[in-house]
Amino acid sequence: MLVAPSILSADFGRLNEEIVAICDGGCDLVHVDVMDGHFVPNLTIGPVVVSAVAKIATKPLDIHLMVQNNTFFVELFAPLKPKYISFHIEEEKHPHRLIQKIRDYGISPAIVLNPHTPPEAIEYLLEDLDMVLLMSVNPGFGGQKFIPSVLEKAKKLKELINKRNPNCLIEVDGGVGDKNIHLLKEAGVDVVVAGNYVFTNDSYENAIKSLQI
Repeated sequence: MLVAPSILSADFGRLNEEIVAICDGGCDLVHVDVMDGHFVPNLTIGPVVVSAVAKIATKPLDIHLMVQNNTFFVELFAPLKPKYISFHIEEEKHPHRLIQKIRDYGISPAIVLNPHTPPEAIEYLLEDLDMVLLMSVNPGFGGQKFIPSVLEKAKKLKELINKRNPNCLIEVDGGVGDKNIHLLKEAGVDVVVAGNYVFTNDSYENAIKSLQI
């Protein structure tokens, strides 16, 4: 299991130290939540701050766009050369075009599904994707409770992936911790985003390792 701590839960007054700590603690990716205050009822960070994060991080960035006007934001963040850029299918009218745009930048494209969106909604996009992110909370805020039905959804998605594109990863974001990590693994999940669980732990390294099963 790959672990991507979400810096949304970090102490932004000590962001430099927090990034160093999770990278030294053995994380696989650094998850960056970009919210515009329109698609979700929260506003987070822009490319100036993420550029600083990219300079400090020794692990690849995993940028999750929770925004309207996805193309505009892809163009803003692509120069930072993250490993992944993910966008919400609920907000994109031309997903094929945007997937190709992300890939043309040399970045792995990913699509995000909100809790109510069925995996079948992206079946015909799977061959073009490197990852699918399943939200296990309603997007917008950290520290929310895990929605159990996402486990069944992950299993259905895994079946579609095995049929369409076995190399595509499944990522889950929201309410992840040591209490549900084994269930997520059994459901076929490859990557977990963990914010609150990591950043409220006395040892970031121990928290990360407990999820890398």
